Amino acid sequence: MLSFFKGYKIFAIVFIIISIVIISIIYNTLNVYQPLPIYQPTMVSTELVDSTIQYQKKYHKIADFSLTNQNGKTITQNDYKDKIYVVDFFFTTCQTICPIMTSNMVDIQKEIINDDDVMLLSHSVTPEIDSVAQLKRYALKKGVNDKKWNLVTGDKKEIYKLARKSYLAVKDNGDGGPFDMVHTENFMLIDKKRQIRGYYDGTNSEDINRLLNDIAILKEEY
Repeated sequence: MLSFFKGYKIFAIVFIIISIVIISIIYNTLNVYQPLPIYQPTMVSTELVDSTIQYQKKYHKIADFSLTNQNGKTITQNDYKDKIYVVDFFFTTCQTICPIMTSNMVDIQKEIINDDDVMLLSHSVTPEIDSVAQLKRYALKKGVNDKKWNLVTGDKKEIYKLARKSYLAVKDNGDGGPFDMVHTENFMLIDKKRQIRGYYDGTNSEDINRLLNDIAILKEEY
């Protein structure tokens, strides 16, 4: 009799283990949808956020803007209306992380080239150097598709405010001149409501894959 219950106990343990494995497989196969977070200033490192909004816990959105792209066209929020878009900050003469970031943005461009819902946006942090002509040369060299990706320059104060108060993406250069900033490797994913839905290391291939996956997740909301 005792041996019978021992055998039953072993069977029960094996059954439970198999059941857990099967449930895990089914869960992963179904790929249960989980929405992406909506980032607020309080959720981001304070070194990337302007001091005036560091304690804001809700309602954060990207502000209106008016900048000039590589073709001399004025780019505003209307060009990104009802779009999901990926954002970064760079400068054309950067020899450190920018070439890697741009190369990875080119890879993203290839993946979303036929997706009308998704666009790209890169801001120069040295607009005094990155003229329209300079941006155009850079765009041609790197393979930027004008229909999908805007490289923008403009008023340095406006770009600074966007970087620190909207995208929460760059460090303040306290030793530099007014509105000088230290750009980071961050890529930001912005939804159709102008909300930040993700931060990614633009120099890391695994993060780029995560970004592409998150774009697919975000599209499930619409």
